[in-house]
Amino acid sequence: MLVLIDRALQGGFSHRAACGILQLPESRAWRWRARRELGELRDRPPGGRPVHGLLDWEIGAILELFDEFGEIDRSHRKLAHRGSYTGRVWVSPASVIRVLAAHGLVLPAPPRPAHSEKRPFPEWAQYTKNSIWIYDATQFRRCKGVTALAVMDLVTRKWITELVSAEQTTIQVQNAFLDALEREGLLELVEARQDAGPATAAFPLDDGVDGPPPVLLAVSDNGPQMTAGTTREFMAMCAIAQHFGRPGTPTDQAWIESLFGHVKAEWPHLDQIRDPEVLRAELARVRHQYNTTRLHAAIGYVTPDDEHEGRGERIRAARRRGMWLAREKRIAYHRSQRVQSQLPGLDDAG
Repeated sequence: MLVLIDRALQGGFSHRAACGILQLPESRAWRWRARRELGELRDRPPGGRPVHGLLDWEIGAILELFDEFGEIDRSHRKLAHRGSYTGRVWVSPASVIRVLAAHGLVLPAPPRPAHSEKRPFPEWAQYTKNSIWIYDATQFRRCKGVTALAVMDLVTRKWITELVSAEQTTIQVQNAFLDALEREGLLELVEARQDAGPATAAFPLDDGVDGPPPVLLAVSDNGPQMTAGTTREFMAMCAIAQHFGRPGTPTDQAWIESLFGHVKAEWPHLDQIRDPEVLRAELARVRHQYNTTRLHAAIGYVTPDDEHEGRGERIRAARRRGMWLAREKRIAYHRSQRVQSQLPGLDDAG
């Protein structure tokens, strides 16, 4: 900056004008000149000698914490709290990171989970209704100790059933699926597969194994009630194949997570219910409204019940045709208005 000011002075500018162009206070420029003449223009260390500066023993304690807990805590914030937790030193996280940087020490980065590829659905699982179901459990804020297990058709987004219970075991999963199978008229198909014998009830678990396809695919996370051996036996008995998402990856169950998110956001009174019986009744009412009234963006702005019963494409086609007809009517109207506005002018010219 001083070199630029010197060049401006040689070019005929005044010192004040040069500082004004550079947006530099003139007094500050004079201080820099005085320091340059004394050979002290190099920046001084910040802070000087603050009265609240760390003492030598505190710096030593921070270094000891790094040696002892660096591999465990892996964070300067945790090391700062570790100091007070162990009663050794009371410092801020910023002080810890400054001391470590001054001594050339770097905390090890926390381990990252290995990258995993999302496993696709089996080829036999067609993207039609009652082919892929997804289920999961959630809790509501005021209803302590109670869990709601919901089953949803992944393709049509229809919320099929829910089960409110104080337990989260394989019994709840079995009861919810039996109710869902009965509601969708699939229980007779399952019973027919069971009556036909083991050879017909079996289905291909791996590629290359022949066998009839399952009744449907059940998608879930890796919760203990989903991965339990009893649940696997029940699903196999009902000719239902299971598909598990990746551990620690809730986006693999985004469909059911989206259901819970919308239900809690659009019906917030559910979080205020304390009685499980009231919650059970309200969830049934909300499910009916969700399936028959609420338009769902993911299925083309129709209700899940419309999509599940095959009316969705007809409704979307009717909207496209209605949009086209409305556009044609607007064009015809504006053209007629333009012609009418031009007619009086043509008569006057004639």
